[in-house]
Order: sequence, then structure tokens, then C-alpha cells
Amino acid sequence: MKIAIVDDEQDMRQSISQWLALSGFDTETYASAEEALKAIGAEYPGVVVTDVKMPGMDGMAFLKRLMGVDSGIPVILITGHGDVPMAVEAMRIGAYDFLEKPFNPDRMTDLAKRAGQQRRLTLDNRALRRELSDGTVLMRKLIGSSPVMERLREDILDLGQADGHVLITGETGTGKTLVAHALHAVGPRAGKQFVVLSCAAHEEEELSAKLFGPVGEDQDKPLVEQARGGTLVLEDVEALSQALQARLLTFINDQGTPAETRIVAICNAPEPDQCEGALRPDLFYRLAAMRIDLPPLRQRGEDILTLFTRFGEQFSEEYGTEAPQVTAQEAAQLLQAPWPGNVRQLINIAERAILQQRRGSGSIASLLMSDNTQMAPQAMGEGKPLKEYVEAFERMLIDNTMRRHRGSIASVMEELCLPRRTLNEKMAKYGLSRSDYL
Repeated sequence: MKIAIVDDEQDMRQSISQWLALSGFDTETYASAEEALKAIGAEYPGVVVTDVKMPGMDGMAFLKRLMGVDSGIPVILITGHGDVPMAVEAMRIGAYDFLEKPFNPDRMTDLAKRAGQQRRLTLDNRALRRELSDGTVLMRKLIGSSPVMERLREDILDLGQADGHVLITGETGTGKTLVAHALHAVGPRAGKQFVVLSCAAHEEEELSAKLFGPVGEDQDKPLVEQARGGTLVLEDVEALSQALQARLLTFINDQGTPAETRIVAICNAPEPDQCEGALRPDLFYRLAAMRIDLPPLRQRGEDILTLFTRFGEQFSEEYGTEAPQVTAQEAAQLLQAPWPGNVRQLINIAERAILQQRRGSGSIASLLMSDNTQMAPQAMGEGKPLKEYVEAFERMLIDNTMRRHRGSIASVMEELCLPRRTLNEKMAKYGLSRSDYL
């Protein structure tokens, strides 16, 4: 987090900057509010510390301008003795806090740290909201080049444009809620409400109130009203009681065609047929007007290695260590694992592999064994031809090497001892493009 220090007195600017820099902040100083406003925009990644009494634009006017630029920027005011009423007014306008001269430097550090944490949370939440409304970003999260994933992305793009309700089924950890977000984000409802409710997280009475609202009580709008015109996602739809299923069916029928509010129902039953058995037939066929069945990870072939590599890179950056190089034997074990927890389980394994790498001990095989008690050879999976394992490992090796060398063909040729023509042929075979690594 940056700290912008604004004060017309050079000595004060420098002393505050030096103190906060020693505390680990990236500081920048400005002699006037006008100068600072040229550098501070709506996505400013930090906190502003400003004196109140300055020539030209004073701290209060500066605060009001900053709140107009971005009301989420934390502003810490430095006030003189007797200016507390003004500081209270500043808090009302939107200041984060104030310090009265002479102030304790440790108090300033503590305030700056807490304000920085708040700013980071604000920016993260904004990024998340943008991400959840950006169909392109969400589609990129559906990683994989296997035929089932190619078909899934095509289904999302097709069904996203439609008005009918959608039923999403699949094993736990396959990304059903992510797909629901993507369906909303790629369609005409993208700019409208997206509301999610877990039907298994509430008792029937509470669930009924949240979904349809109590009668005659002054409470928040029920979710069916909040989602009006947008998308209502019902996770664990199979947990609805028969009474609530009947109310949901009535709501759907009353909307007419096309539906004003689109319902995306997510079923977590282990088998697709179990979802049909858990819902009354008339409701099931209304919700399943359009249907997406997510593939389990064990059926996605070399996507497993691609996902493991991507998540390994993310965690290696987060923990400040290099990602482990996957051997041919480990690649085969990853491909053969049953993955009962699917992508969610793979993410956990990738993170633990990075933590092991940081300690300099352990192996991917040991993580798989501890995570899957059924990892005996006969339960490792249904088996695949040797050629598929070799090709999956070869693709992963070229992909990882291209990433490490940022698309330098010469460096990849040298490391893998491959002539250019052979490397070009293999990249074409596996759908790898140099431009993706530059």
C-alpha cells in the first residue's frame, strides 16, 4: 500500500515519510493538495495523510475533492490543537480518522496499517465485482483444452443468451457456482442483479423468509424480488422441502414466458438422476429446461496437469518460492488419481505441494496418498493408454518451459534439446502458441 503525504511544510513531510517508510510503507510526498490531486485517481492503491491547514486548497477542501474522486480512499487528517470539532466534521464527510498535533508516530503507523488494510479490501472487492460481471474473465477461469471443457464453454456461451431456466449438476468441487456466474455474465442480464442462495444452509422457516419473504413484516426484500430482472441462483436446490418446491414452482409459473427472473438451480447430488428424484417432477422439468452437467476432474485428461501447473504458479508467487518441477512419474500419478473432490481438491494439493517445496521436503505422490485413502493401484482410475500419459506429460513440459522462458523459442529448444521444427510441430499438435507466453 502506498501512503501519499500532503503537507506544505517540507520538514513535516520528510519526517512523516521517513517514519512510515521505516514501517514498510511505500511513501510519496506532495507540497500541496493541488499537486496530490494530479497523482491520486479513483483506483489509488493506498492511503492519504494530509495536514488540514495549508495555503491554497486546505485539508477539508482536499478531503471533499478526494471523496468526489473515490469515496473509498482512506484519508487521515493531521489537525492542530483545538481543531477537534473540525476533525469530527471531516469524519462525517468521509475521513478515515484524524491525528492531533503533536501526535505519537506509533499511532500514525497503526492508523496507516489499518487504513491500508481497509483500502486493500475495498480494491479487492471492486476487482471481484468486476470479475464477476466480466464474462471474458470468467470464461478464462474455466481452464482446460479437453473436449468436455471445450463443449462446456460452448454451452455456456449458447445458454447464456437464452431466457430459460438452467439446471447445473456435477460432483462437489467441479465449479458449478463459477459456471452460474459465467452464464449470467455472458448474457443480456450481465448488468442486472445476480443473487445466490444456498438452500442447504438454512432451516425451512428461515429459508422461506429469505426466498419469498414474510407477509406483513417490514424486512428486507425477499430474494425473488431482489433478483427481479436478473438471475437467482439456488445452490443445493435438492434441499428444498416439498412445500418450498411448490412455492418456487408457483413463482416460476406466475412469471410467464419469457421469465423476468432467470433461475439457475445447482444440484449437488452425487448422481444426476438423484437430483431428478429429489425434486417434484413438474418443478424438475421447469428448472431443467436447459441443463449443464459438469464433468468430474478424472474425466478431463491432461487438463489435470494444466490446472495443477496454473495453481502451482499462483501459490508459488503467493508464498515466494519456486513451483516444483513435476516428474513423469508424478504426472502419471496426477492423471490416475480418482479426485473425489475434483478441482477444489486439486487446488488444495497444489497449495500443499508449494508449502512442501518451501520446506524442501515431501512429494506430490505423498500428498495424493494422504488425500486419497483409496489410492491403491486398482482404484487409481479406469486406466488410459500409455500414449495418452506420454502426450499429457509432453504438453505440460513444453508449456511449463515456454512459461519459464517467456516464449523464447531458442531457450526452450536448448533446455529440451529439441530442433526448431520438432518443437513447432509439437506446439501445433498440443495447441500451444508462442504469443500466449510473451
